[in-house]
Amino acid sequence: MSAIQSPSSASPSAAADPIEFKRVKAIFVGSIGNLVEWYDFYCYAAFSLYFSSAFFPSSDPVAQSMSTAAIFALGFFVRPIGGLLFGYIGDRYGRRLALMLSVLLMCGGSLMIACSPTYATVGVWAPALLLFARLLQGLSLGGEYGSSATYLSEMATSKHRGFYSSFQYVTLIGGQLTALVVLLVLQNFVLDTAELKAWGWRIPFFIGAGLAIVALIMRSDLPETKAFETQRARNKDRMGGFKLLMQHPRECLIVIGLTMGGTLAFYVYTTYMQKFLKLSVGLTDAQTTAVSAGSLVFAAMLQPIYGALSDRIGRKPLLLGFAILGTIFTVPLLTAIRHAQGPWEAFGLIACAWLIVSGYTSINAVVKAELFPASIRATGVGVPYAIAVSVFGGSAEYVALWFKQSGMESGFYWYATAVIACSLIVYLLMRDTRRHSRIDAESAET
Repeated sequence: MSAIQSPSSASPSAAADPIEFKRVKAIFVGSIGNLVEWYDFYCYAAFSLYFSSAFFPSSDPVAQSMSTAAIFALGFFVRPIGGLLFGYIGDRYGRRLALMLSVLLMCGGSLMIACSPTYATVGVWAPALLLFARLLQGLSLGGEYGSSATYLSEMATSKHRGFYSSFQYVTLIGGQLTALVVLLVLQNFVLDTAELKAWGWRIPFFIGAGLAIVALIMRSDLPETKAFETQRARNKDRMGGFKLLMQHPRECLIVIGLTMGGTLAFYVYTTYMQKFLKLSVGLTDAQTTAVSAGSLVFAAMLQPIYGALSDRIGRKPLLLGFAILGTIFTVPLLTAIRHAQGPWEAFGLIACAWLIVSGYTSINAVVKAELFPASIRATGVGVPYAIAVSVFGGSAEYVALWFKQSGMESGFYWYATAVIACSLIVYLLMRDTRRHSRIDAESAET
């Protein structure tokens, strides 16, 4: 007998290896592009302590923070438009094209901020240009979430979909972490505080624009998902669009309901926490950055663990765990962080918060993707999610600072608790998407 096997007699595992390698590579590239987009977006939050005075001159640091937070929130309010626009592109013309265009738009927004003149140079045109750049970034990010969540969920196998999809938040958090690392390097090794406030805050935005170009090149080589190709071949004239989205009102409402509590909690412990540690806890700039960076590293490590757990026990138990514990412990945790005695205690308390919040962040993307058919998946994931994030996530920092300025800081803790409790109701009523996945149902039909 010949020792050389024919292709038909080769082992299934040997034949599957190249396919699995391509799958993992595509998921990796899609995730890295997501990291770059979120780095660009969160540079604004990470460096706002330094550039706020350049655009909003004021003797009150809280008022300056509120002004920059307001523009941060406005960047979120255009995300539903971005979700609809890029969702349509992703559903109609392919996930890869939507991912490429979204990162290109993010590049333009970052470059505009890097080159923006200050208030001292052009007056009110400075914050106007800053706002325009943030709107471009908001449009980009509105399209990025739905497109990347859909791409990662469709590329992953059913058995490991929760694990692979969790890397969307690993890279989302990684984008924030990268922004903080750049801030730490500039703070401690390159520039002093005066130089950062004068011109050094522009550096990370130039870096972000360059990284976006690299991500664009990487994404141009991504393969299209089988789910999209199959659905387009079957139903080419009914792919994407607002009309088709409106045929799924229940799923849209579920996405809004399951997102509202999770996104508010996420932004409390990420973008707002940096201001909270400085303005309320009283940590120094360097301590604030170090604690924020350390907690984000811890959070990123939790995501794939929780994602893999959801592949074994289902998505719903993790969501319920987040909402129940979040409803019980948000007020005690934020109160304890407010009275933390030093950076290590603050870090430990924020880490405890992430043990709770990761029940949502690790799997929320795959849950949404599993709700919709391929013909409307990118739009269905992106638009209702963007609406919820615009209302509850993007406004979190501004609302928190408003409570603080009004002398009722603890009122924000109760507000966050109430929103998480509303999501708890949705989690109790919804089905477990791992057991009722539209992605798996469509795969079974092919």
